[in-house]
Amino acid sequence: MKFSTKFGTSKPSIFMELINEKNKLIREGRKVYDLSIGTPDFSPDKKVMEAVSKAALDPENYKYGLEDSPRLKKAVIDWYKRRYNVELDEENITSVNGSQEGIAHICFPLINEGDVVLVPDPGYQIFSFGPYMAGAEVVRIPLLKENGFIADLDAIPEDTARKASVIIVSYPSNPTTATADSGFYERLVAFAEKYDIKVIHDNAYSELVYDGRKGRSFLETKGAFDVGIEFNSLSKSYNLTGLRLSFAIGNKDIIKRFKAFRSQIDYGISGLVQEAAIAALDLGDEYTEQLCRKYEERRNYLYENLNNIGWKVPAAAATMFMWLPIPKGYSTSMEFCMDLLQKTGVVVVPGNTFGSLGEGFVRAALVLPTEKLEEAVNSIKNSGIRF
Repeated sequence: MKFSTKFGTSKPSIFMELINEKNKLIREGRKVYDLSIGTPDFSPDKKVMEAVSKAALDPENYKYGLEDSPRLKKAVIDWYKRRYNVELDEENITSVNGSQEGIAHICFPLINEGDVVLVPDPGYQIFSFGPYMAGAEVVRIPLLKENGFIADLDAIPEDTARKASVIIVSYPSNPTTATADSGFYERLVAFAEKYDIKVIHDNAYSELVYDGRKGRSFLETKGAFDVGIEFNSLSKSYNLTGLRLSFAIGNKDIIKRFKAFRSQIDYGISGLVQEAAIAALDLGDEYTEQLCRKYEERRNYLYENLNNIGWKVPAAAATMFMWLPIPKGYSTSMEFCMDLLQKTGVVVVPGNTFGSLGEGFVRAALVLPTEKLEEAVNSIKNSGIRF
């Protein structure tokens, strides 16, 4: 058989490799503490589950969901107004089957073969794979520790900026957990206007920002609607990862072209899932604030206790992750991950899977209760690993 030279040799994601190694340990009777995939262990709100249960008994919800219902669009409009004080029209919104699917496809209607797309390094893998699928030349923007992992737009070479068609940014950042202030977004809009670049902002973690601060929307920035869109997800904010529902929101021309493109490959979001989204968005801010505090408690526990055993790590600023430097005795993040897994049963993700500048770090997800995190820390403490 002949296969695609571009995709036929694609390797499975790092998560599959880690799952295989984890399962080997489980078969050996070992305890495992999986901090790899960012899948919340918290349950959805009861009102959301009841809305899904009711919707599941309606035969209409088993038909194609060809368009977003007026009730769903109103829920998004009301949520953005309440949460960010951002005014939306229906033409500013389209649902997608999760932000990963949306970001995988957004470049197809926006670029031509060979166009430059600027992506963060380190950054979530789909930020580069999506543009690559669409035929882009992917150029990576360094996110450096000394800059607080904030993209230095002024450092992008002039000739690169002039060739660029799209820039993908994401704050709060997965994996670095960094957050961006209003000044960064103002510079981003000015950069996009100067070079006629479309902005794609992934805003999946805006509700998980710690230490009394509030996450923000790129669309709060003056001029943002003229240059781009953002993806906002219900997966982490409302513990709905399995239902796969996010929204692309912003510039009407981008949304119009994106909807037309997606109509060729998808028949829309299930009415059942739409009802879950409406119920979630109507919960009010107290739900997401409580959820944020739960993750912050886990962040605090890991930060304090890893440092207590000698692993000097920073406190995550946001997201459901921690971005941890590897100990000095290891040459690569993968080497450390595998040693950590074998000696402690703790599963984390090597940083270089998020880009070359992720080397030297690992990502840990805050997806276990504190009592399990305590067991994981004790296992690390007693492993013999030197920090």
